[in-house]
Amino acid sequence: MRFGIFYEHQLPRPWTEGLELQLFQDALDQVELADRLGFDNVWEVEHHFLEEYSHSSAPEIFLAACSQRTKQIRLGHGIVLMPPGYNHPARVAERIATLDLVSRGRVEWGTGESSALLELGGYRVAVDDKRNAWREAVEQCANMMAMDPYPGFEGQFFSMPTRNIVPKPVQKPHPPLWVACSNRETIKLAARLGIGALTFAFVDPAEARQWVDDYYRILREECVPIGHAVNANIAMVSSFGVHHDAEEARRRFQDGFRFFQFALGWHYGFGEQIPGRTDIWAKFEAALPHMPPAAMGEGGIGTPKQVRDHLRTFADCGVDQVTFIQQAGRNRHDHICEALEMFAGEVMGEFKAEEAERVRRKEEELAPYIAAAMERKTWMKPLADEEIEPVVALGRQIAERAAAEGQPLPPNPVRERWVAALAKG
Repeated sequence: MRFGIFYEHQLPRPWTEGLELQLFQDALDQVELADRLGFDNVWEVEHHFLEEYSHSSAPEIFLAACSQRTKQIRLGHGIVLMPPGYNHPARVAERIATLDLVSRGRVEWGTGESSALLELGGYRVAVDDKRNAWREAVEQCANMMAMDPYPGFEGQFFSMPTRNIVPKPVQKPHPPLWVACSNRETIKLAARLGIGALTFAFVDPAEARQWVDDYYRILREECVPIGHAVNANIAMVSSFGVHHDAEEARRRFQDGFRFFQFALGWHYGFGEQIPGRTDIWAKFEAALPHMPPAAMGEGGIGTPKQVRDHLRTFADCGVDQVTFIQQAGRNRHDHICEALEMFAGEVMGEFKAEEAERVRRKEEELAPYIAAAMERKTWMKPLADEEIEPVVALGRQIAERAAAEGQPLPPNPVRERWVAALAKG
């Protein structure tokens, strides 16, 4: 399996001066450490207005900073919010391609739509339309990165004329495409569309096996790619915290993970937020004593052996990557770094040793199914050269309109010299 680290940039109240600055600087240090230790991916979310749970509203900037402090680790958007109310598809294409260039081709393009009313409502994205808006935007954004020029589009959620979206990414036709999945039905959708499944649900091994089996069965039988390439991968999110003393591991990391679950539930499931005023940490502390001793999803917290056994169940199920929630609640920076080093030194190696052969077998097995899937895709028709409409510069339009109306223009020696030179050419 491959291993990733995952960031929401959680910041429980109270917020003292400099705390947000320290949060981001610590995260950059952790990513740099993870790169040196051999972790495969860093995943960074995009969320808006979700106080305490996620202060990550501009992931492309954080990932760009990571790109300049690392050499190997892949930079994952986990995810970009794709409905055009959040981000115009052309702007997403430009940002993804630029990040791919500055990182020398290390981007993973995760996508999603959100189901938090704070951000949906804040950007006026309609709940009933968000899945269709996501789908339209993802397909067209992939076309923008792969086509030269992009032919233009008249859709339900956005429209634009023919333009050549630049720059183009290093990875052709575009970086690997993923979608956030919080349930089994979205896993199936990911398979049908030929994109990686970023699973944000905490499941036991039996359920994980069912999700994996569903994904790869549907990908073989029904896939029609939404992008210009198939990314056949499943990543599952896990709790994380390693120490040689199991009780110390729980003391250091359990409350952080439980806050992650509580704050997620608060914003998405059962909470009522007063923007700028609700104290989620205080509510979490009030609820914490009533939590059971061992809660769902805490298998990634423990000794190296316990964490190894936890991960082996995922590997045996066919999971391609496990992504760790290590920055959660009030987990301390030094404890996170110690745990990353311990995991890399005592656990990661045995899974890494198996990875190259596993990937080779998988790619060989899936190759004919992916080829068949690509044959089923309906491609956007490229434009012939004579079909590309010219766009006349605004200044020229103004000058031509003024000339037609007999109106003088202010003198512009630079423009006049270039116009004269073009006429002679």
